[in-house]
Amino acid sequence: MSRIGRLKIKAQLYCGDELAMGPGKADLLDAIAREGSISGAGRAMGMSYRRSWLLVDSMNRCFVEKLVETVAGGGARRGASLTPTGVAVLAAYRTLEAALAESAGSGAMAELDALLRAVPLPPVRDDG
Repeated sequence: MSRIGRLKIKAQLYCGDELAMGPGKADLLDAIAREGSISGAGRAMGMSYRRSWLLVDSMNRCFVEKLVETVAGGGARRGASLTPTGVAVLAAYRTLEAALAESAGSGAMAELDALLRAVPLPPVRDDG
């Protein structure tokens, strides 16, 4: 999610009624790639393991192939990593975010910005 001046851009992709990908899920994928585990990624983002796991489960169910692969138990391969599909989805989502941010500099945004107040007027009182 990026904020450009007074414009906040947040791309969200849906699978039916379920949010398949958004800024938070993309950040979680980045954290999993960096930390090597769902629990480590959750801790790094200030969320519980359960919340992190539910978000990963949602992403894995929404895309045609899993985005995150987990290996339970001991050994050097335990933890979680992005699958090739996960890497591709994350890269495509970040490209989409960048394109949306670039389009925010369009004439339409300049026109809206010129018509937008810096702060809202006080609420109208209903003395009726």
